Amino acid sequence: MTVAPPLAALLGLAELRGATLAEVDAAAALQHRVDRKYLVPLDRARRLVAGLADSHHVLDLGEGRRTTSYLSTYFDTPELGSWRAHVQQRRRRWKVRTRLYAEDGLCRVEVKTKDGRGATVKHALRVPAAEYGELPTAAAAFVDELLERAGVPVTAGALSAAVEIRYVRAALADLRHGSRVTLDSTLSCRRDGRTATLDPGHVLIETKGGARPAPADRLLLGMGVRPVSLSKYVIGQSLLTPGLPDNDVRRLARAHFTTETHRASLPAQHQAPLPERVPTA
Repeated sequence: MTVAPPLAALLGLAELRGATLAEVDAAAALQHRVDRKYLVPLDRARRLVAGLADSHHVLDLGEGRRTTSYLSTYFDTPELGSWRAHVQQRRRRWKVRTRLYAEDGLCRVEVKTKDGRGATVKHALRVPAAEYGELPTAAAAFVDELLERAGVPVTAGALSAAVEIRYVRAALADLRHGSRVTLDSTLSCRRDGRTATLDPGHVLIETKGGARPAPADRLLLGMGVRPVSLSKYVIGQSLLTPGLPDNDVRRLARAHFTTETHRASLPAQHQAPLPERVPTA
């Protein structure tokens, strides 16, 4: 079986100048964050990286490593309140997840909400790697405080693990102007012994910056690529949970994701219970 080259080689990341995590984090803090997402063929993603080489650095994690493997477990209520808020484009959208950076053994609890201007607000708490996929006492208190502050009437006690998302990510940053670009490959969504996998010929690109389109957005527009309303978590639930109403994300994802069942290969403790059928209202 032919093994595909790693993401760094496919995108030509060796050609970019490197930046440390501290430099990239400092750049990201320079401005209010608006996210735009694109599903991009691999050849256009490589053209984008080449087009940004003069203005952007690539996150270098030491010894030439320029990608990271991510594992993210998303939490939701039994009625899938987070999923519904996103599908129905509610003003108070929210996500709660634990994220593991596999090569580094780092784990964080993250809470994402929308502010009054529609921009993404994200807060994170470092936790032990052994707590990945869980919300113990300190993490639960962190989640409760942030959801209450955002006006979301949900507590950590009402949440349980819903979907796990895995992918490999490269991150670029314009250290001067504060915009960032992430490129995700080998993306898979896992639930109850079923997996939905992104076509290996595509990359999910996210631009993170201010209200005005960044250079990456303009380059993608010039290549004929338009932004899409897409959430990894919404994709996972929409494709893998029976009985959910059809939605725009599912229709888009079906063109780029392949779903398979392998229940027998997963231990029972890693299979989240199916939620109740979600009403469309």
